[in-house]
Amino acid sequence: MKKLLLTRAFPEANINAAKARFDVTVREDTKGMPVAEAAAALRDYDAILTTLGDQFVADAFKGTIRCGVLANFGVGYNHIDVNAAKAAGVQVSNTPDVVTDATADIAMTLILSACRRAGEGERLVRAGQWDGWHPTQMLGTHVTGKRLGIVGMGRIGQAVAKRAHFGFDMPVIYFNRSQKEVDVPSRQVDTLDALMSQSDIVVVTVPGGGANTQLIDAEALGQMQPTGVFVNVARGDVVDEDALIAALRDGKIAAAGLDVYAKEPVVPAALMALENAVLLPHLGTAALEVREEMGQMALNNIIAWDDGEDLPQAV
Repeated sequence: MKKLLLTRAFPEANINAAKARFDVTVREDTKGMPVAEAAAALRDYDAILTTLGDQFVADAFKGTIRCGVLANFGVGYNHIDVNAAKAAGVQVSNTPDVVTDATADIAMTLILSACRRAGEGERLVRAGQWDGWHPTQMLGTHVTGKRLGIVGMGRIGQAVAKRAHFGFDMPVIYFNRSQKEVDVPSRQVDTLDALMSQSDIVVVTVPGGGANTQLIDAEALGQMQPTGVFVNVARGDVVDEDALIAALRDGKIAAAGLDVYAKEPVVPAALMALENAVLLPHLGTAALEVREEMGQMALNNIIAWDDGEDLPQAV
């Protein structure tokens, strides 16, 4: 029976399914694995079910390698150096599709919360400072009919577009590095600056890392309208956090909704101090049935590897 490491605790159904097939070790620490621990895991286990924040960077693959497969729990895998893994004979998979709807739902949650100042309102009530309804109290942005700009029109971007267009009558534009035909009524623009300047609300759904690192910088944010709302459900490293903080603080944009951060779980104090920032703790796929599906998909890739078959979701 091959040795399988689960780098964090998973839903019980996933752990039981894994134990039915493998000699399973469940890592108790809820934080991501540092490089030295990742290297040790590659040396000691046949397979690893890995998660966001586990540092499977190039240096982790420089020692003795026993592991044959890294099955990532999630669609984003910028914490894994895929080229280094493959050079070391380690296959890599991820979990696309099953994360799409849940992440799009969180994007809409952030759009609504940021536009309608829901976080500020809840804090007001909980602090006992609400003095009753009046006509000009905590006025926000009406979402219905606003133009939505999507950066990255992959599965998640298209799911957000459908919710926005069909649920809120929002015209949709999008920026994608390649030409992309999509089912939802929308229009592709040629440049990021064009999207940022033409949108009332911007949602980022691109993969993290590589050319997308700090794609949303001071220049891009500077193209937005002062009434603009910015939402990120992609990866934290896609955004220059200092530039975003400055834009929110200086009134260059109206609000932001974030589910991801550049150095999770660290969130800059300057960002937490801003009333016009809605901050969630990376809840994109945080629904039990979704996490169970993700875990089973990752496990299915490990089983395929163990059976000598191609990985269904190889990257």
